[in-house]
Amino acid sequence: MLSDPRSGRLAAWGNSLLAGLVSPDEAVVAIVGDDAVHRMTGLPGETGPVGLTLALGRLRSLGVTGWRVALPAPGHPLGLSGPPEFNARALEAEEAVVGFGAGFGLVPEVTAVGPAGDLHVEVVWHCLPVREATPADVPSLGEAERELAEALREATLVLTRMDVAGSGPAADAALDAYRARAHAGREPLAPGYPGRAVRVMELANRVRLLVSLAYGSGHGAAVSASEMAARAAALRPVERVARRAQVAAFNSYVEERERGRP
Repeated sequence: MLSDPRSGRLAAWGNSLLAGLVSPDEAVVAIVGDDAVHRMTGLPGETGPVGLTLALGRLRSLGVTGWRVALPAPGHPLGLSGPPEFNARALEAEEAVVGFGAGFGLVPEVTAVGPAGDLHVEVVWHCLPVREATPADVPSLGEAERELAEALREATLVLTRMDVAGSGPAADAALDAYRARAHAGREPLAPGYPGRAVRVMELANRVRLLVSLAYGSGHGAAVSASEMAARAAALRPVERVARRAQVAAFNSYVEERERGRP
């Protein structure tokens, strides 16, 4: 099942909150999702962890006017702008949120607590200094949309060539389940985002779905190590395109606003 990065939820709903389109309570509920609790540590002026409502308000007062997402992977610092210490933490977490307007970034630390069968997920966002610069390798929405169209064709060809049942009813059913969660209030984007960003995110999620099905083993036949390696090599560029598109969609709030400035 597809899942949205926590950094994406925080950036999207944090941007909607900054725009005055949702209340602080609405934003925090959407960011936390199914997790038990989110807190933030390292916030200027605080000596310990604080709740998200206070944290987001404080960061706004410190100059943050927008939020961008980073989804880095080894060899691909997607969305990062430094310094090295922040980049290393973000790479370890495979995600981060980068403030716009003030040099603050957030990296989630996720912990599952409780007995087996009754686990609760707790998230601590570490607030760290970031360099205010152009984020690495983030395409425009138009570029992302064009790349995704090609990536979707490539993923479908790879799945067909490798006899992976990922482009038929199973994929459609999984995507329907994802959309059902969105309609129930689990939108990956929040009020205020342009329609093109929603389309790009939807297409990126379809590509991600095909990739995840290709990596799975439950397709009716055993998959050898060499077959899995070949599959991974073929799908790695497709996966990279989908991640770039996700970041472009999440970051479009800031980019659209900047283009609209006189």
